[in-house]
Amino acid sequence: MATIAPSILSADFGRLADEVRAVTAAGADWIHVDVMDGHFVPPITFGPLIVGALADRVHDAGGILDVHLMIERPEQLIPEFVRAGADRVTVHVEACADVPAVLRVVRQEGAQPGLALNPPTPLERVQPFLGLVDMLLVMTVHPGWGGQPIVDGWQSRIARARQLRAEAGAHFLIEVDGGIKPHNAHEALDAGADVLVAGSAVFESADYGATIRGLRAR
Repeated sequence: MATIAPSILSADFGRLADEVRAVTAAGADWIHVDVMDGHFVPPITFGPLIVGALADRVHDAGGILDVHLMIERPEQLIPEFVRAGADRVTVHVEACADVPAVLRVVRQEGAQPGLALNPPTPLERVQPFLGLVDMLLVMTVHPGWGGQPIVDGWQSRIARARQLRAEAGAHFLIEVDGGIKPHNAHEALDAGADVLVAGSAVFESADYGATIRGLRAR
């Protein structure tokens, strides 16, 4: 069954704790936290203090804090995010001068490392590092803002990621982030996705539970 990870980037920031509580009660498996630094991507969003404020609520509900670092020099802040409560920390291949070293920091700090890549980046760029990750995050929009339309050819990128996983004999999860809605979620799952990040699809819906069930349905 698909893992659903609502992104709080689309939540009501004035009611963030309530939003997290509601979405986990509605069936969300993970809470996805999009961290942006104003450099790697233009916006600035969340820091370790927000992760720490949400960690107990998420963990008490049996959930996972899935932290996506869209930041430069991520190795400098990974320890703070893990201490704050991040269970998974994903960094961008485009942002890392030494990818293996950065992934090693995540694992040494006690979190599960993931590697993300943007739509223009060839999947072959992450291929040398697939044995080092617990998750590959395939971005299906250009990072920085929620609610964007999904990019063309996204299904084939997910399928190619699945192919690379099989060729490597690896077992990492494939996560998809960007433009995922109930009407196209089945295409992502059929192409090979294991984890669906959904922000506006969930938080802008009238019924979180129904939307989450719709994302899981094939």
